Amino acid sequence: MSKPEDTTIGFLGLGHMGGPMAANLAAAKYQVLAFDPVPEAQDQARRDGLTVVATAPEAVAEADIVITMLPNGRIVLEVYREILAAAKPGTLFIDSSTIDVADSVAAAELAVTQGHRALDAPVSGGVTGAAAGTLTFMVGGAEADFAQALPLLEVMGRQVVHCGGPGVGQAAKICNNMLLGISMIGLSEAIVLGEKLGLAHDKFFDVVSTASGQSWALTTNCPVPGPVPTSPANNDYKPGFATALMTKDLNLAANALRDNGVQGRIGQLAADIYNDFNQVGSSTDFSAVITDIRKRSEKEQA
Repeated sequence: MSKPEDTTIGFLGLGHMGGPMAANLAAAKYQVLAFDPVPEAQDQARRDGLTVVATAPEAVAEADIVITMLPNGRIVLEVYREILAAAKPGTLFIDSSTIDVADSVAAAELAVTQGHRALDAPVSGGVTGAAAGTLTFMVGGAEADFAQALPLLEVMGRQVVHCGGPGVGQAAKICNNMLLGISMIGLSEAIVLGEKLGLAHDKFFDVVSTASGQSWALTTNCPVPGPVPTSPANNDYKPGFATALMTKDLNLAANALRDNGVQGRIGQLAADIYNDFNQVGSSTDFSAVITDIRKRSEKEQA
């Protein structure tokens, strides 16, 4: 088995998620050639021990494995068209962006057509998980390629699941986040109802966290201050997972529901609710949707 220092990784996209992920790879002794067009991201990458290069093709030219963490499918496809010709034959491309399944499959096809290999490996766990190396990776692609990627994915994540063929990792991600968005809305509505009925937040938590209504949204990302001290609600909803990103993921899920003939009325409604809230709360944690529900409830009562 090769040592980390014998593997060169090209890493494109050094934002709130990609930056810490790349830093963890460098800390594990992988050789990381990093690129991001944002000067502040470049500066942080240098402080984290990454080798920052001037262009995306330069980041991939000598890489054995290329990881991308980019904002959307359009950009992923544009970047792939720019970099694939610069890569060595047989390079393994791993896209950890959260994008539409069709875009993910198209990116993989582009890579394969030019003599490379590809995995989709979106993540769950937010900025905190990226920094701590505790992300969950949902991976789509060939078994042999997954086996090659597994050691470095385990540096960045605590749980790595091979979900199936190309695009199936993205499918797992949008299904998970659709459920999470629905859960947070339902939890927030229940808490606001409890407030109206005189139920204190700590008592709500004590009951529901050990009863049939228990959820990750409550026990890890509780949308009110107090019961879970590490939740964003205790820090003025500074995001671990921003509303803008949840809105993006719910829209991907809503598109997939329609495209595949699934009667997902709650999933579509969740997308609608977050689209509305995103107009005012895009930079807050997605759990801040409770503030919008509370505000709307006061208007209804007035």
